Amino acid sequence: MMRLDKFLSVSGTASRKESAALLKKGRITLNGAPVLKGETKIDEERDEIKLDGVPIVYQKHRYIMLHKPQGYVSSTDDPSGPTVLELLPEKERRDLFPCGRLDKNTTGLLILTDDGKLAHRLLSPKHHATKEYYFTCQRKVTEQDVVDLENGVDIGGYITKPCKLTLFDDLSGSITLTEGKYHQIKLMFSARCNKILTLHRHAFGGIVLDPALKEGAWRPLTPEEVALLESHE
Repeated sequence: MMRLDKFLSVSGTASRKESAALLKKGRITLNGAPVLKGETKIDEERDEIKLDGVPIVYQKHRYIMLHKPQGYVSSTDDPSGPTVLELLPEKERRDLFPCGRLDKNTTGLLILTDDGKLAHRLLSPKHHATKEYYFTCQRKVTEQDVVDLENGVDIGGYITKPCKLTLFDDLSGSITLTEGKYHQIKLMFSARCNKILTLHRHAFGGIVLDPALKEGAWRPLTPEEVALLESHE
């Protein structure tokens, strides 16, 4: 059971203050009857809650796809620059945090959620959630570079796990990992005397960045996309 005003808040319908005003005006109904008190207990899974006759869909957790631009920090709060949450309207930011990190100058797919348990599972190496990045680099990638990078290289006392590398041309390609050490791809290329110039995350956990999303834009994940994330048991 949950308080009605909390339900309105967690569903993203209204803040506690806004909920009080909606309830006072009789705009919220519970199973067809107007309800005036925010402390009214409801069954969020079974009761039908409507605002102005429109059903409010309950979601226990929220999942957002964000196309991260350069210059934003993958954090909820950081003095070194604007955070990715600032790309969302303030009312949408409640309890959200990035599922993993992208470097400040790395672009691409970032998942924002309030589901700590799922985020922990996705980021755990034992669950093998794949992460695919597009890259450009400073010098030609040789066949031996591909072999060594795919088999694992020493990035400072740690040998990276096997990965998949596909070249688009001599200076660009995609790399797919199942782990995510700090600055890992940059360190991997540095181990081969090369330097990453640009990095863009194309996919994460089976979800591909929506090509319709421009940099800085976002949308909720579809039920199918959420199911893909939840499949990483």
